[in-house]
Amino acid sequence: MKKIVFILTVLITLGIQAQTPEELGLQIAKAAEQADLGFNSSTVNLKMTLKNKNGQTSERSLTTKTLELTEDGDKSLIVFNSPKDVKGTSTLTFTHKVGSDDQWLFLPSIKRVKRISSNNKSGPFVGSEFAYEDLSSQEVEKYTYKFIEAKGSLVVVEQDPVDPKSGYTRRLVTYNKDKGYRFEKVEFYDRKNALLKTLLYSNYKTYKNKFWRAGTFTMKNHQSNKETILEFSDYNFDVDLSEEDFTQAALQRIGG
Repeated sequence: MKKIVFILTVLITLGIQAQTPEELGLQIAKAAEQADLGFNSSTVNLKMTLKNKNGQTSERSLTTKTLELTEDGDKSLIVFNSPKDVKGTSTLTFTHKVGSDDQWLFLPSIKRVKRISSNNKSGPFVGSEFAYEDLSSQEVEKYTYKFIEAKGSLVVVEQDPVDPKSGYTRRLVTYNKDKGYRFEKVEFYDRKNALLKTLLYSNYKTYKNKFWRAGTFTMKNHQSNKETILEFSDYNFDVDLSEEDFTQAALQRIGG
């Protein structure tokens, strides 16, 4: 009875009509998606810092382009600018609302575009603590949901991947309902349902008076004790991008 009363209180607080923890979790995910609709396209520069288990660090710089699509998932293109050993390495991602995403990797050393198979989506993205599947846009259809708890403005929702080839059994996502349902934290559980990684979002700013973007992502791998930090700068939401900018030919041309 206490749990039912608690859930009803949360429903009233969130202004969401739902009957079960599963329905409430889905409604929260949809609210987060709705809050971020309409950015169209963007570019951003990133500094990636890799930290090994002994605390030693190395840095990389990269650029990301993103094209928003409403009929399907977003498209993104990531290009490494430095250091020399990874310069030109590029990744193209087509996120799909249903089914496995399409991803390609361009390796300048062999001047070839390589398709990333669905079985390898859980592998590390260019030696970082981010997996290739972490690069996909957040599409509601990719998970099933269950509301877990609320603490003030923060709500926690369990997300179970629909894709059987995902490297995760579930994610625990903490949203800030008072700040456009932005992500505050994601906990990733591996195929054995053990806590694998935690991603923290910080240094948020708003763009175009609506879109929340974190200035820093910190991904901590609890099993390897490694860490990857992404620092974002120079967001541009006025860039004119089209689907022609997100092709395998474009991937090879930009990377090369």
